[in-house]
Amino acid sequence: MDYSKTVNLPQTAFPMRAQLPKREPEFLRFWEEIDLYRRVQEKNAGRPKFILHDGPPYANGDIHLGTTLNKVLKDFIVKFYSMAGYDAPFVPGWDTHGLPIEQQAIKYFGLDRRLMDPVDFRRYCREYALKYVEIQREQFKRLGVRGDWEHPYLTLDPAFEAEQIGVFGIMAKKGYIYRGLKPVYWCTECQTALAEAEVEYGSERSPSVFVKFPVREGRGVLPAEEASVVIWTTTPWTLPANLAIALHPDYAYVLVATNGEKLLMAEALWEGVMHTVGRPGKVVARFIGHELEGVRCRHPFFARDSLVILGEIVTLDQGTGCVHIAPGHGLEDYELGQRYGLEVLSPVDDGGRFTAEAGEWQGLFYAEANGAIIARLKEKGLLLHDDTIEHQYPHCWRCKQPVLFRATEQWFASVDGFRRQALAAVAGVTWLPEWGQERMSQMIAERGDWCISRQRTWGVPIPIFYCQACGKPIMEEETVNHVRELIRAHGSDIWFRETAAALLPPGYRCPACGAASFRKENDIMDVWFDSGCSHVAVLEPRPELAWPADVYLEGSDQYRGWFNSSLCTAVATRGVAPYRTVLSHGYVVDEEGRKMSKSLGNGIEPGEVIEELGADVLRLWVASADYRRDVAASPKIFQQMADAYRKIRNTFRFLLGNLADFDPVRHRVAVTEMEEIDRFILLRLQHLVQRVTAAYRRYEFHQVYRAIYQFCVLDLSAFYLDVLKDRLYCEAAHSRERRSAQTALYELAHVLVRLLVPILAFTTEEIWQHLPHLPGEPASVQLTSWPAVREEYLDTALETRWEKIMAVREEVNKAMEEARQQKLVQHSSQAAVDLYAEDGLFSFLESVRELLPAAFIVSQVEVHRGRPPETSGRGASEPAGPWVVIRPAPGRRCARCWLYTPEVGTDARYPEVCPRCARVLARISA
Repeated sequence: MDYSKTVNLPQTAFPMRAQLPKREPEFLRFWEEIDLYRRVQEKNAGRPKFILHDGPPYANGDIHLGTTLNKVLKDFIVKFYSMAGYDAPFVPGWDTHGLPIEQQAIKYFGLDRRLMDPVDFRRYCREYALKYVEIQREQFKRLGVRGDWEHPYLTLDPAFEAEQIGVFGIMAKKGYIYRGLKPVYWCTECQTALAEAEVEYGSERSPSVFVKFPVREGRGVLPAEEASVVIWTTTPWTLPANLAIALHPDYAYVLVATNGEKLLMAEALWEGVMHTVGRPGKVVARFIGHELEGVRCRHPFFARDSLVILGEIVTLDQGTGCVHIAPGHGLEDYELGQRYGLEVLSPVDDGGRFTAEAGEWQGLFYAEANGAIIARLKEKGLLLHDDTIEHQYPHCWRCKQPVLFRATEQWFASVDGFRRQALAAVAGVTWLPEWGQERMSQMIAERGDWCISRQRTWGVPIPIFYCQACGKPIMEEETVNHVRELIRAHGSDIWFRETAAALLPPGYRCPACGAASFRKENDIMDVWFDSGCSHVAVLEPRPELAWPADVYLEGSDQYRGWFNSSLCTAVATRGVAPYRTVLSHGYVVDEEGRKMSKSLGNGIEPGEVIEELGADVLRLWVASADYRRDVAASPKIFQQMADAYRKIRNTFRFLLGNLADFDPVRHRVAVTEMEEIDRFILLRLQHLVQRVTAAYRRYEFHQVYRAIYQFCVLDLSAFYLDVLKDRLYCEAAHSRERRSAQTALYELAHVLVRLLVPILAFTTEEIWQHLPHLPGEPASVQLTSWPAVREEYLDTALETRWEKIMAVREEVNKAMEEARQQKLVQHSSQAAVDLYAEDGLFSFLESVRELLPAAFIVSQVEVHRGRPPETSGRGASEPAGPWVVIRPAPGRRCARCWLYTPEVGTDARYPEVCPRCARVLARISA
């Protein structure tokens, strides 16, 4: 007889091979056909809102692994809250203005910006931005990210621009907006001012020079013409702009005699300096810094003095303790210079070339001037020492070129005006990781005024006019609101297309002098001001959203970027933060922790991973990593994730394969009638639901992944499903025992698939299509509700009982492995197990003896009091545990279930099978 035809083997159309690159696009089409986003929103209408506000990526290129990480993390959160009983819309957005898009549009279209009308140039920029909005939209959708892709927000939309103008107007009305001449980061390549968020630090080699400033007027403290104050600088090109030398008021300074001259420097540093310059020296006088205030030195090149001033910016970390001050080339220099009434001198033009104020170096590029200036210092006998130094130096985050501090006329937002409120707002936000609060507080506490003007064309104009008669800048509530409504109706192009007269209210006159002739401001707003206004421009006007957002989630660089600019605009206009919780993630790095870059050749394109392994493997990679740190990516890591994915998929394939003939309406077994082990695994499932739900709420997706993966691999594949095979395959198809197992499998599949919806977007949809359904269940698994803990499966006594059994099982498995190595048995079904135990454990094992063969996947189990009579047994790992003896099971192997028993053949009708299989066969025959 062919007994294989009498067993209940798994049957399912759910394929073993996922073929995700081929199948995932089919599910994308399915979601579009059923309009999934709209249906999810309709299902959740009227429920409490949960708003994750999407930080806008730049629309200037394909997505990369960093943007993949970001958008998939957001998708995890939105999908979880959508299933967990919240109205959780997701409106994606794009940052579509600014220099990155200008640069790319110039390259892409082959433009010469200088020869173009601004409106024409802006048209090309718009076209380029919208091109990449469309490209990135499809790439994000391919990742399985669900959102309102048909109605995203774009910073170039007139409605968005109008709200941004409104934020500017409120800040101007409160007095936070002003124009000033002060040093800002300046990129000579891009020829524009930069905000702190647009500067990144990288290694740079610079000159390191010690320069003597001869004392001209010592005020009775220093000997004039005999002494020099020694400064140290890594930017010799700033020396033409020098106006002062700063000493710390409380530090000790010494006059050092050396080679016929006297040099002033800090007492704590003089020996190190003299060692560096290779000179002997002797201290001949000592002073405290404040005693030297007002001393005048001769400038190295020009017929002007360099004044000795006092400032606590001076440190003893390096140098001489005497700091060269150029108020036009450093913010601290500028602020200290303001206290002493120093001029703001910056003899460098927009392109980084020296102006006439730099004398003999006029026309020379500032970085190239270092050598010429050092040569002149040497010629004049004022160069004490020169060398080179490698240090961290600010670079433009767009063109990657070094930047400089340069004093220019710019528009600023006064952070001082709302700093205290901003710090209070930071304290009221939940920051994950927790160090985010300290980081943001420090940034706000130390932040200088925000330079919001940019010398570019593609962006939102600064809505300010200047009176042609008296020069007064006009930013009145009336004029700003008028421009705001014009932009709402026509877009910001109108500012560049129309005259000032056409942009002002009819009949408007200067409030200072009454004149009626005006010119427009040419600068645009910093793009961080654009995106920093998104909480106003997006969250409030759209009825499905709400202000403030529940969550902002971006990379850790956004503490100085979007998190910061959003906080500033919100606090400045409303007094509170625009978010309740802020999450930040790290960078994507390679296995060695190096940042991915083209130059290193370690970059990985998400599209290539999707084409090879599928988007769900990428999503599983995101879930597996603790995103709060830097996240490693490599082909090897993605292959590991593909292996983990296969294990999870195979677990579901087993569940589905054994549910082929199960109808959850007709065949479900009541909890009270289920087998103990089935109730135990469902109890473990409830604990999994608790852990996973809590981890989702804490945004700890790596804990979600780990808990579900371990449950699939350990609780199910390595235990329960392995134990279950005999009952599923060999019991009668309609028996209570098998239906009990199928009830557990159905519950496991139904819960696990929903726990994984946020992570495995495509695979859970595929599983849902193969899962038996109750009447009225939705077409997509994303329309289901989050699984709740089912109290009827929680049974403390059962849990305690089976935890003891599992502990004994572990001891049996160890002994079984030794028996295999000794070739005593090949498979556990060939074995009989003798358990020896004392007192309470013996009584417990005796009470559950009938459960043990199935739990251990052996043919027979005997329980004995005391220790084994021979030393052949395996002692327990724990003192209270049992002794385990493995021996070949007596009897013959059943030809149907392959278990060994002396009772094989006792039923004459079926001489090759055990009594259980004989009963089943008789039932089948009947």
